[in-house]
Amino acid sequence: MTARSLPPLAPAAAELIRRFMTDEIPFNRMLGIEVTGVAEGFIRLELPFRPELVGDPTRPALHGGVLAALIDAAGGGAAFTLIRPTDRISTIDMRVDYLRRAEPRRLICEATVARMGNRVASVDARVFHTDGAESVATGKAVYSIRRTREP
Repeated sequence: MTARSLPPLAPAAAELIRRFMTDEIPFNRMLGIEVTGVAEGFIRLELPFRPELVGDPTRPALHGGVLAALIDAAGGGAAFTLIRPTDRISTIDMRVDYLRRAEPRRLICEATVARMGNRVASVDARVFHTDGAESVATGKAVYSIRRTREP
């Protein structure tokens, strides 16, 4: 499923998510994560290449932890599009399948909520390079949703 087939978010909600993902989460800011697409139940993140992200300089290949962090951030961001700003999300479980070498260049991760319950969200993610030809990694994650009470 792509962002094109999903309902768009209100511009103010999309901006809130962009700001939260890039400005409010220090780890995302340190990695340099950029939010380039948001819809209901969907987010697209991009990660510019930096030499510090290389995990195997002999190949060279980006560190697997960078891919996992990108998948986790995207999964949480996709779930965040379906909750209130005062609700909280935390990762319960995550699986990453590393499919091929992540080359030292820009990465993209798209995550889509597969199922949103009252307390748990399940998200599918795909990481690829800008040409989009082949997936570098895929991931599945489950997030705990802690809902705040209505005022």
